[in-house]
Amino acid sequence: MIPLWFKLSYLVFVAALIPAYTLEHGLVNFLWFSNVALIGGLLAAWLESRRVASMMAVAVALLEMAWVFDFLLSLALRGPTPLGIVDYMYNPDIALHVRLLSLYHLLLPFVLFWMVWRLGYDSMAWRFWVPTGCAILLVTFVLSTPERNINWVWGPGGEAQDWTSPYAWFAIVVFVCVSVWWLTHRGLLVVLRSFGRSD
Repeated sequence: MIPLWFKLSYLVFVAALIPAYTLEHGLVNFLWFSNVALIGGLLAAWLESRRVASMMAVAVALLEMAWVFDFLLSLALRGPTPLGIVDYMYNPDIALHVRLLSLYHLLLPFVLFWMVWRLGYDSMAWRFWVPTGCAILLVTFVLSTPERNINWVWGPGGEAQDWTSPYAWFAIVVFVCVSVWWLTHRGLLVVLRSFGRSD
């Protein structure tokens, strides 16, 4: 179902990205949902697992489309955008090759959509992803810092918020994420069932 050339290309890319990201950002950086989905997508491709592919699509499809939109907007504006999601792509303190590797965000949602189309959408994916995603958020909250602000567990965008308690903000983040995951699940389910690509 998934061609060997695709699996090998994906593997080579991730094998290049992991050491580069580790040296630049540290291991905690892999708690970003986009990085989780990138590595989870590799696992889904090699196992040809519809469940894992579906879980990764639920996890980041809508969120990654926001990254794509913000990046294209940054190109149009030739710099930082009002959303600020991709401002780090213009930060000269981050090594250029690391920023170039980060362009995987442009392809990730489409790769996940393609894999789900090929393998079929698992309607149970949302139920499996929600506890997994919430556990990742909790680990991120414990291991991340307001300065790193991974998965925005300390505040919106790149800044820690100070208008409510960190625990109240964390609860908001969990609620928003679960809502986005449910919307993504419903959208994938409706579309792919109409084409006979879901159970």
